[in-house]
Amino acid sequence: MNFETILYEVSEHIAKITLNLPEMRNPLTARLTDELAEAIRTADRDEDVHAIIVTGAGKAFSAGGNLNEFKENFTKPVPQLHREGRESTELFKLGAEVQTPIIASVNGPALGGGTGLVAMSHIAIASDRAKLGLTELSLGLVPFVILPWVRRAVGNRRVMEMMLTAEMMDAERAKEYGLVHRVVPHDQLEEETWALAKNIASHSPLAVRLGMDAYFTTEQMDFMKSFDYLSTLRLVSFQSEDLKEGASAFLEKRRPEWSGK
Repeated sequence: MNFETILYEVSEHIAKITLNLPEMRNPLTARLTDELAEAIRTADRDEDVHAIIVTGAGKAFSAGGNLNEFKENFTKPVPQLHREGRESTELFKLGAEVQTPIIASVNGPALGGGTGLVAMSHIAIASDRAKLGLTELSLGLVPFVILPWVRRAVGNRRVMEMMLTAEMMDAERAKEYGLVHRVVPHDQLEEETWALAKNIASHSPLAVRLGMDAYFTTEQMDFMKSFDYLSTLRLVSFQSEDLKEGASAFLEKRRPEWSGK
């Protein structure tokens, strides 16, 4: 694959996607957004990939939207803006669509849409140098597209505070709010992220996919009906080769060899 704005590599069942416009602080340009979405889809379709890392090149994770592209919107007709706006939301739908866990490795400032990427990720680990925040209102914008993910991460009251104040917060406060799960010293971020990804990738890929399915499918489901759905989904696990292998490996005190079936 020939990407212009990101780097994509696979090693040890882990796909690492690096936003690669460091001189611009990795803004979510139209091209970068499209390429990031395509890279995530590619990794999710690859049976050899069991976890996805998203990080930024240079000192920033992502500075969010690109102001130069925003200026171009002033002269575009409404139908074009509507079409492009719908296309730009496809990236942020992926968090609920993929079955491969996404880990955000927040190496520096993640503002606006960058905060949205962190909130969309299934696990987020941050450098102690990271800064996060919904800074859009300071520019006369509203964080429309990312609002659902940030609300899910921090709750209604805090997302309202973040949106209306447009303030940046440090990594520890982001952890307190629930935006990130872990904060580590900056020079340990890559090592800690890789250890986390390898941990996830070491599990049965089928069980991980079923777990992702169970989480997102039942989230908006009627509470009582969710038990019926999960009982049905459990049958797949009970008849899987991976469960048989996992049980045998445990009894034989050896590492399992997953087939993903």
